[in-house]
Amino acid sequence: MTQTIKKIVLAYSGGLDTSVILRWLQQTYGCEVVTFTADIGQGEELEPARRKAEMFGVKDIFIDDLREEFVRDFVFPMFRANALYEGTYLLGTSIARPLIAKRQIEIARQVGADAVAHGATGKGNDQVRFELSYYALQPDIKVIAPWRTWDLNSRTKLLEYAEAHQIPIARDKRGEAPYSTDANLLHISYEGKALEDPWVEPDEDMFTRSVAPEKAPDEAQYAEIEFEHGDPVAVDGEALSPAALLTRLNELGGKHGIGRLDLVENRFVGMKSRGIYETPGGTILSIARRGIESITLDRGAAHLKDELMPRYAELIYNGFWFSPEREMLQALIDQSQEFVTGTVRVKLFKGSARVVGRKSPVSLYNQAFVTFEADQVYNQQDAEGFIKLNALRLRLAALGRKR
Repeated sequence: MTQTIKKIVLAYSGGLDTSVILRWLQQTYGCEVVTFTADIGQGEELEPARRKAEMFGVKDIFIDDLREEFVRDFVFPMFRANALYEGTYLLGTSIARPLIAKRQIEIARQVGADAVAHGATGKGNDQVRFELSYYALQPDIKVIAPWRTWDLNSRTKLLEYAEAHQIPIARDKRGEAPYSTDANLLHISYEGKALEDPWVEPDEDMFTRSVAPEKAPDEAQYAEIEFEHGDPVAVDGEALSPAALLTRLNELGGKHGIGRLDLVENRFVGMKSRGIYETPGGTILSIARRGIESITLDRGAAHLKDELMPRYAELIYNGFWFSPEREMLQALIDQSQEFVTGTVRVKLFKGSARVVGRKSPVSLYNQAFVTFEADQVYNQQDAEGFIKLNALRLRLAALGRKR
C-alpha cells in the first residue's frame, strides 16, 4: 500500500532514470514533486534538466551551484585527514552524497515537503549514503527509493515506460551503455557492464579527464601549491578559491595523465565491485599535502592521524558523514592542521606526481640536527643509553628463553 505523501523533493539529474522516476512519482503518489539538481562540477549543461522538469509540469525547480561549498566544506576537510578508502580510493563519489542530501533536506524544509526521493539502486552504496544523511538531518523525513519498490527492473521496461509516457530518450540510451558514470569536481567514476570483468582492461577512449600517461608531454612540469592551516590556497603564486584551485589542479593533472585508478573495492552492502576512477587534481593535492605535513607535523601527531585515517575514510565511504564519530575525528584532525602551512613543489611527468621540494615558516625540519657534518647541537653518545633502554625488554626476553 502506497503511503500518503504530500510533497516530494527529488534529486534530479535530467537523465533517463530520474526522468522516469519523476513521472513515476507523480503517478504513484499523486502529489507535487519538486526537482533539485546540484552543480558540483560534473561538467554538464544543467539547463536541459530545468526544461525537462518544466515539461513534466514541475513548478518548483531548484538548480544550485554548490561547487565552492563542495570543495570548501566537504573535499578539503576530508583531505585534511589524507583519507584513502582501502589504501587507494580518494572517495570522490562518497564525499558528494552528504552535500546533495543536505541541500535536498534544506529544500524540503523550504517548500514544506514531507518526503525526499533519490535514484540510487538497491545494490549500491549511494542509497545508504543518501538515506543516512537524510535521517541524520531530518529524523522524521519520508524516503522514497523507487529502484527498491517499482517493477521497472530492467532497461527494456524502463525504455517502454519512457516511450509510453512521452519521456524523451537520447538515441544512445536505446541501446545498452557500456558503463555508468558519476562525475563531480573531484573525480569521475566508471562502473558496470563492460567493466564488470576485473580482468578486462578498459578502453582508452573511455577516459575524459586525463590523457594516457604514455601520451602525456615528454617534458616534466613543476607546480607549487601553497597551504594555510592544512588547506591549499594558491597554485604557482596565484591565490584561488577552493573550487577554482581544484579546477586548476585537475587541468594540470589531466594534462600529464595523473590520477587514474582501476580498483576492486568492498561495498558497504557486502559485495565487491570494480570501478575506474579519474581524480587528477585530487591525486596531486593528496601527494602535496603529505609533503607539507612531513615538515610541519610532529611525529606523534602524524602517526596518530595515519592510525585514525582508515576509520575516518570508512565512515565517509559508508555514508556516516553526519555521524558524531566522524565529527569527533574531524575535530581532532582539524586541530592537527594549525601549523600545516607552507609551500610544496610537485613534479608532474607521465602519470606521476612527486614532491621535490617543501618549505614552511613553521617547519620542524632542523638542518642543524640532521646534518652529517660536525654539529654542536646533538651528542651522538646520547644514543647509546637510548638504545640500551629500548633494548632492555628484548634482552630480558632473550634471557628468559635461555632459561
